[in-house]
Amino acid sequence: MIVVEDLVHKRGDTIALDGVSLRIDDGEFVILAGANGSGKTTLVRHFNGLLEPDSGSISINGHSVSEDPVTARTAVGMVFQNPRDCFVAATVEADVAFGPENLGLTREEIDRRVTDALEAVEMTSHRNRRIDQLSGGEQARIAIAGALAMEPTHLVLDEPFTGLDWPSRQAVLERLDALSAGGTSIVIVTHDLRELSERADRIVVLSDGRIALSDTLDNATPKLASLGVQPC
Repeated sequence: MIVVEDLVHKRGDTIALDGVSLRIDDGEFVILAGANGSGKTTLVRHFNGLLEPDSGSISINGHSVSEDPVTARTAVGMVFQNPRDCFVAATVEADVAFGPENLGLTREEIDRRVTDALEAVEMTSHRNRRIDQLSGGEQARIAIAGALAMEPTHLVLDEPFTGLDWPSRQAVLERLDALSAGGTSIVIVTHDLRELSERADRIVVLSDGRIALSDTLDNATPKLASLGVQPC
């Protein structure tokens, strides 16, 4: 479970998040939306300690992110909008294996996770390629594979479909469906609600650093346009 309580985050004199409180239950599928600059990415970067709050708190599965960021980063898989922000190795296999290796897993288990993650994003044939030789869409899929290989209890994806062609998009959605069915909570930061309406349990909309709406997508749809979100 992800629990955010009275979170405030400032950038100089600007308040990026203003008293945000949010709970994401285990297995819940949540869309996080809002106009540009509303605080979406700033919020999710607090989930695994990439940003520190000025006040308030965040806990993951009962553990304080501020006090135990390592546990948070193990439990929360993060895929950034710019996939290059995720890469730590030169080749596809080495990069996807990096996270599991740091968990101290056996070589057999690491190899299984890498294989499963690459199959999920249809990139098995690229296993031995250099990441800098891949297209933008291929790099996006490798970034997702790296997060999947950690087998986190919570998976956060920031605009994950940018640059993906239709087959790749469908492959990622199918993998997210399987993870959600298995109890992994999914948080997708996106402007694109296609194919998500039947999947999402809830949409949370930020506006000026505050939660303006938290409801089922059916209930929320009539209000989305006024909050800078294009309804699906």
